[in-house]
Amino acid sequence: MNTRIGQGFDVHAFGAGDHVILGGVRIAHTRGVLAHSDGDVALHALCDAMLGALALGDIGQHFPPSDPRWKDADSRAFLRHCDGLIRAQGWQVGNCDITVICEAPKIGPHAQAMRACIAADLGIDVDAVSVKATTSERLGFTGRGEGIAAQAVCLLVRA
Repeated sequence: MNTRIGQGFDVHAFGAGDHVILGGVRIAHTRGVLAHSDGDVALHALCDAMLGALALGDIGQHFPPSDPRWKDADSRAFLRHCDGLIRAQGWQVGNCDITVICEAPKIGPHAQAMRACIAADLGIDVDAVSVKATTSERLGFTGRGEGIAAQAVCLLVRA
């Protein structure tokens, strides 16, 4: 088999703060997120997609929230670690597609910076990284502004 596909999902509740980190990019916002690490739902979902494609478990197994080493950790380190795991098995990300689900903050103005950050960490072309957003039409916890979510898919190809 020369390709594998994985999908991931992550969610965090909003809490005190003045920014969120998404796709490795700091975005000003009226709230922060409640998380053990930096709470980057976009990168967490992508890490789960990468790990899932090779049946390597999930991000919680590799970076458990019970471990104090990961307190306030930069999720870009998680992404680079997951990339190292898949590359060690002879794979690399062929492309990935991430959807951030929230009413705010607006993702569009930051999507290109997020794509560039992710591409740099994975050592792939920026045109292999898609970042987009949707609202939940004011329905559910994201619609009520209680939190933020992201889903991701990635295709792995033989390196």
